[in-house]
Amino acid sequence: MPTKYDHIIQLPQTAEVDPSVEVQKVAQEWLSKLAAAFSTTDFSGVRELFHEDSWWRDIVALQWDFRTIRGQERIKEFLRQNQQLAPVSSFRLQETGHFQPRLEIAKKEPVLAWISSLFHFETRIGRGSGVLRLTQQTPGVWKAYSVYTTLQELKGFEEPLGTARAYGTLDSMPGGPAQGTWFERRERKLNFVDEEPQALVIGAGQSGLNVGARLQSLGVSTLIIDKNDRVGDNWRNRYRTLVTHDPAEFTHMSYLPFPKNWPQFTPKDKLGDWFEAYASLMELNVWTKTTVTSAAYDDVTAGWTVDLVRDGKTRTIRPHHVVFCTGHAGEPLIPSFPGQQDFEGVVYHGSQHNDASEYDVKGKKVLVVGTGNSGHDISENFYQNGAEVTMLQRSGTYVLTLDKGVFILHEGMHCENGPPTEQSDIVGESLPFPVQFALNIDMTKRIAAEEKENVEGLERAGFKLEWGIDRSGIARLYYTRGGGYYVDVGCSKLIIDGKIKVHQSPDGISGFTSNAVVLKDGTHLEADVVVLATGYDNMKTSVQKIMGDKVASRCQDVWDLDEEGELNAMWRPSGHPNFWYMGGNLALCRIYSKYVALQIKATEEGLRPSSVPN
Repeated sequence: MPTKYDHIIQLPQTAEVDPSVEVQKVAQEWLSKLAAAFSTTDFSGVRELFHEDSWWRDIVALQWDFRTIRGQERIKEFLRQNQQLAPVSSFRLQETGHFQPRLEIAKKEPVLAWISSLFHFETRIGRGSGVLRLTQQTPGVWKAYSVYTTLQELKGFEEPLGTARAYGTLDSMPGGPAQGTWFERRERKLNFVDEEPQALVIGAGQSGLNVGARLQSLGVSTLIIDKNDRVGDNWRNRYRTLVTHDPAEFTHMSYLPFPKNWPQFTPKDKLGDWFEAYASLMELNVWTKTTVTSAAYDDVTAGWTVDLVRDGKTRTIRPHHVVFCTGHAGEPLIPSFPGQQDFEGVVYHGSQHNDASEYDVKGKKVLVVGTGNSGHDISENFYQNGAEVTMLQRSGTYVLTLDKGVFILHEGMHCENGPPTEQSDIVGESLPFPVQFALNIDMTKRIAAEEKENVEGLERAGFKLEWGIDRSGIARLYYTRGGGYYVDVGCSKLIIDGKIKVHQSPDGISGFTSNAVVLKDGTHLEADVVVLATGYDNMKTSVQKIMGDKVASRCQDVWDLDEEGELNAMWRPSGHPNFWYMGGNLALCRIYSKYVALQIKATEEGLRPSSVPN
C-alpha cells in the first residue's frame, strides 16, 4: 500500500498591512529580483525572495513533472537543479483584469494577507504563466509565500487560435483541391486511412474529449475510442435522475463554453448530448462500439501495438502514446457476504442502478448501503417511487448543499461575470494542495454556518457528519478519497423529515438471511432490495482489465496525494512509458488536459527528454 500523507500544515500569520501599499510596485520589484536570479542562474539570494516556510508549485514549466516544493532551502535547490529548460526570461506581471497585482485577505483570524498577481514568462522551449503571493511577516518586507509556474505553450508549436486560426478555404488546405474537400478529408482522417494515430485515447467522456481536443489542436493525430454505442453514453447510461453537482461556469469544455442560457446544473442526458455535439464540432476522431483486445509496448521503439475491435471488425494500430480516460475511479467495489445467496430479494451495486421504477417497490423495504453522492441519489429515487428507504451508514459523510455551499466554493472565480475561464483555471490551481486544504478550514466553517439548519437537522435525524481529518471539507475528501461527501440536491430534507431513515453500523454487515441484512452488532434489517453504494477501486484496476497485467504492473496507483502533495500519477508521468492517466470532474479535465497534451506534444517533437521517467 502507498504511504498516506495527511499534509496538515499551519498557515503563517502576517503583519498588519498598510492599506496605502503600492501593490503594483511591490510585485514588480519582487518579480524583477526573481528575473535577475534566473538570468544569472544564481539562486543564492533566495533568502531575500522567499520566506523560510514558503512554497513553489511547478507544472511542467521548469521540469517535466508536477512538483510541490516546500521550504526556502529546498526551493533554492529545486531551482538550481532544474535549469534544463533555462534560461527562464521575459517575466512580466499581468497588467489588466481581475488578476493584476492586488491585496487579498486570505484569512481573517489570524490575519493572512498577501499581494497576489498573475505573471508570465518564457523558457527555452515555451511560454508560461504563474501566480505569485507575497506576504510580510516583518512590516514592509515582502517575500514570497507561494509561487506557481505552468507551461502554457510550446514555441514553434502554437495552437491555431484566434488570429492564428486556419484560413479554411480549399486552396489553403494542405495539398489544395487535389486532396479533396473538407468533408472528404474528414472522412479519411476519421478512419485513419492515410496515417496511424500518434495518440490513442481510451474513453470518450469528459477526460477523453478534452484531451483529444487539446491534442488535435496541437497537431497530434489522435484516435478516441469508446465501448458505448454513442458519444455521451457514459453519462446517459447512468441512473435516471443524475445531474451535475458543479455550476455551468465551472464545467465548460476546452475551447467551447456552454451557451449563456445553459442550465446551472446539467441533467445527465443533456450533458451526454453536449458531448456528442462537442465531438462533432471539434472534429474529434471518435470510434464508438470499439474495445481493446490486446495492448503491448515496445521499450526499444517507444511505441504501442494495440488490437481493437470496432463494431465487430478488427484493426491493429500503432500509436506512440496511450491516454487512459475511463474515469478517475476504477472497477466497482462489490462486497459479498455470508448467506447472500439465500437472500430472496434483489441485491446489486450502485453502478448498476438505473431507476427505481424498474422494480415494483411501492411499500417495499429498500436498504441502501453507503452515504456518498450515489447512495443519497439512489435513496431519494427509491423514496420517490414509494419505497420505505433506510440508508446504512458506517462512517461519517460531509454534506454541503447545491444552493449555498457549492456557490461559496466557486465565488469570485468560475462564476457568472467572473474573470476569463483561462485565467481562473490558472489561479484556481495555483496554491499547493496542502495550503488549499488549510485555507478551506475557514471556508468549511462558513459553509456550515450558512447551512446551519441543514447540519443540525441531519444530526437530529441520526446522520453522522464528517468534516475531514482537519475539518477542511470537500476538496481534501475529493483529492484523497475521491468520495466521502454528498452534494445535497434534496435527499437531506427527506432524512431530516424522517421520510428516509438512517441506521448507523460502524462495524458493517456480517451477512444476510432470506429476508434481512444482519449487522455485526446482531441487528436484523428487513429488506426487499439492497443497493451496495460501496464505491470503486483504484483506477489502476481498470488498466489491468483493459490493457492487461503487463501494462498495469508498470503503472502507479492513482489518486490521493504523494509526499510533496501532488496527486499520484494523474495527468503526469504514470510509471509506464508513454502511458497517461486522465480523469477528474469536468473542470479538472478541462484544466489538466492542457498539461497532458503539452507533455505528449513535447515528447513527439523531441523537446521532452526520453530519459524522463513516465
